[in-house]
Amino acid sequence: MLVVKDILDNKEKAIAGLKKRNIATAEELINSVIALDTQRKSAISEMENVLAESNQIAKSVGQLMKEGKKDEAEQVKTKAAELRSKSNTLKEDTAVIEEKLQALLYTIPNVPNEIVPDGKTPEENVNIFEHGSIPTLHEGAVPHWDLLKKYKLADFEVGVKITGAGFPVFKRKGAMLNRALINFFLSEAIKAGYEEVIPPLLINEASGYGTGQLPDKEGQMYHCTVDNLFLIPTAEVPITNLYRDEIISADQLPIKNVGYTPCFRREAGSYGKDVRGLNRLHQFDKVEIVQIQHPDKSYETLDNMVEHVKGLLNKLGLPYRILRLCGGDMGFTSALTYDFEVYSAAQQKWLEVSSVSNFETFQANRSKIRFRSGQDKPQLAHTLNGSALALPRILAALLENNQTTDGVNIPEVLQAFTGFNKIS
Repeated sequence: MLVVKDILDNKEKAIAGLKKRNIATAEELINSVIALDTQRKSAISEMENVLAESNQIAKSVGQLMKEGKKDEAEQVKTKAAELRSKSNTLKEDTAVIEEKLQALLYTIPNVPNEIVPDGKTPEENVNIFEHGSIPTLHEGAVPHWDLLKKYKLADFEVGVKITGAGFPVFKRKGAMLNRALINFFLSEAIKAGYEEVIPPLLINEASGYGTGQLPDKEGQMYHCTVDNLFLIPTAEVPITNLYRDEIISADQLPIKNVGYTPCFRREAGSYGKDVRGLNRLHQFDKVEIVQIQHPDKSYETLDNMVEHVKGLLNKLGLPYRILRLCGGDMGFTSALTYDFEVYSAAQQKWLEVSSVSNFETFQANRSKIRFRSGQDKPQLAHTLNGSALALPRILAALLENNQTTDGVNIPEVLQAFTGFNKIS
């Protein structure tokens, strides 16, 4: 959520940033925020003045009674009561205005960083880095969904029977390879100084609003209506909410957490060849890195997180590229996002496997995540997160790129976790 003071201090910057996101009503939205804030301040000022007058008048009642001016005292009492009533009405009016302002702010996305490129579609994202050679596969190489079936690594049909489309059942070496990837990603994050947590897989509304999934992504989450809880779309949500409504000592920063969770996304409307096999699932595994950082250091931290994800892909031997997302393709809460894509040789296409983002104060303002230096006034922290990594498309690329005529070779870094070096 945008900070109202920042909007007041940098109105034109806020409007320009929202226009970069291709929001046609950018100026109208920002002006509405300013108007509601002006109303709020006016109501608070009037309420305080009325309450002060009421208190001042009430103090004179005793003196009037001592002086035997009972009638005047009763008139003053009546006047004070009227003022208190008016103050209560103004208090209610202020609460209504604040509720309207909060509701409006919840609908406005983050203002992009200045280096975010202009653009409306994914095709306008900027390729800033590319690494690795595209593998040349043997004649007869097949996409990962055929490899999963051939080597009995996953069963999509039984997943449909148990739950529905998009919920595969991993089996045998397929299950073991998934577990190996999770352990490898966790191990690398812990080496990099991240502290592991195992968060809940269900969140309440406050957590969803805290990190910006609500109300923006409500339709994409599975909702347990009886208890009004939501299945998490990513570990980012519960891990970031560990620090909701907290004031952190500045010397604790940065806070670095990593967590593995299954993730659940409805992905309504997803169909066709681009979502075949593991390309898009309703349930998938992911390891997430999250940091709470001082505002002065958050972009240095973002670069470090990007380097961490690069290191994982380098060790897996997968060709990849990094895209700086344009304004029209960024997530609702992000100020700057880098997407990682690996090349899937049998499909001959790039597959997104990670997003690494800096949200600046956007999530911290919604979640009230603050830090304090000494006796200074608390200030909002910056939050960052990244997929390190999401498993399905990593698994798809590993299977496709490492297939041979007699099986699939396992990258060396995973062999200590799998206990085997080949699927055949």
